Amino acid sequence: MIEASGGTGRASSPFDEWLTEDPEILALLGAEIDRQSTTLQLIASENFTSPAVLAASGSVLTNKYSEGYPGRRYYGGNQVIDEVENLARDRATALFGSEHANVQPHAGASANLAVYQALLEPGDTVLAMSLDHGGHLTHGSPASITSKIWRFVAYGVTPASGDPEAQGETIDFDEVADVAKRERPKLIVAGATAYPRTIDARPFREIADEVGAQLMFDIAHPAGLVAGGAHPNPVGIADVVTLTTHKTLRGPRGGAILCDQRHAKAIDSAVFPGLQGGPLEHVIAAKAVAFREASQPSFRDYAASVVTNARALAVALAAEGFRLVSGGTDNHLILVDLRPFDSELTGKQAQEVLDRAGITLNRNAIPGDPRPPFVTSGLRLGSAAQTTTGMGPSEMTRIAGMMGRALRQRDDEAALRDVRREVLELCEGFPPYPQLVRGVLSRSPAGGG
Repeated sequence: MIEASGGTGRASSPFDEWLTEDPEILALLGAEIDRQSTTLQLIASENFTSPAVLAASGSVLTNKYSEGYPGRRYYGGNQVIDEVENLARDRATALFGSEHANVQPHAGASANLAVYQALLEPGDTVLAMSLDHGGHLTHGSPASITSKIWRFVAYGVTPASGDPEAQGETIDFDEVADVAKRERPKLIVAGATAYPRTIDARPFREIADEVGAQLMFDIAHPAGLVAGGAHPNPVGIADVVTLTTHKTLRGPRGGAILCDQRHAKAIDSAVFPGLQGGPLEHVIAAKAVAFREASQPSFRDYAASVVTNARALAVALAAEGFRLVSGGTDNHLILVDLRPFDSELTGKQAQEVLDRAGITLNRNAIPGDPRPPFVTSGLRLGSAAQTTTGMGPSEMTRIAGMMGRALRQRDDEAALRDVRREVLELCEGFPPYPQLVRGVLSRSPAGGG
């Protein structure tokens, strides 16, 4: 469980007395703290930061304009800011074992875009995972600007296996190699946003070397697992590694790029002035806090628990009649095919029903999904956030049971209210921010006592 700082009954955080002058925002903050504290957070790309990360994110560093990089700023008065950003860069390189880090990207998407700009010319070919097989929008989706500047070709996963002992729906490296030899991409992208298995960088490296391509590995999702030793580290294998700081890494919303010195200048120039203006130094300070937290021995225990909990949740969901894409999980993420559970139930319907029951997750396409992306036949779940609150395998089993009951009785409002009460009872034993609940909600018009 996250421990609040201090012993005053209130966390050292951005949510303080100053906001009493804006009761509307204070009420909304109170309502969101209430939502996060009384419902289950199972979105795979979310987590609960520490109070220290919250405090840095809301600090006076937000006041400073600091275009450029430490020692090369376009504004005066950046002496302290330079120390903050250097600390974040040093901590990132130490944590992941890289030679260089750029901590300015506002998001994983902008980090990916910067790498493309640094390593490619417009029109160059990129090989990346297909969106409908688990890839990210910035891996070449037609909806993303990336596909309008560069030419993306896709690889996917193997077909689902009817044999429970044979693991299907995993990356098809024969296809990766075949497409790479045929298309001769300048860059190969490894990594995914909805893939529940470990991704090894080495087969991608071998294929990239064979066709003369560079390799980028997007660890936006498993970054915290990499830091905690629960997922292989692609740094030193891939040419460039991108990540987000707010998922399994448990930091503020933002991105980062890791690379060797050979690529450092091109990467830095692509981020600024290529894509972004002034960096968000309050967020960079919060990233530094998160990198330090992830370097502690306790974080290795956390990363291992995230995987243990995901596997426990997966087993329990299978027992409820849900089909697990690829048969299970190796990381924090579970992808569920709803059709064997109920052929009429869509991902959109399931997400909305579970929201009413106090269980927050997202609909997600599954490989070969016959339904459109806004509807889907699947759900994506993650274990990182509730592991942060202290939940373990027994709570994961209980959550799967509540999901099954809610979806089987989705037209019975009384039954959904019963599940909602059980969710509330479970959450009361695992508050993410006990100090904030006591401190802010008691002062908020939207909060309780």
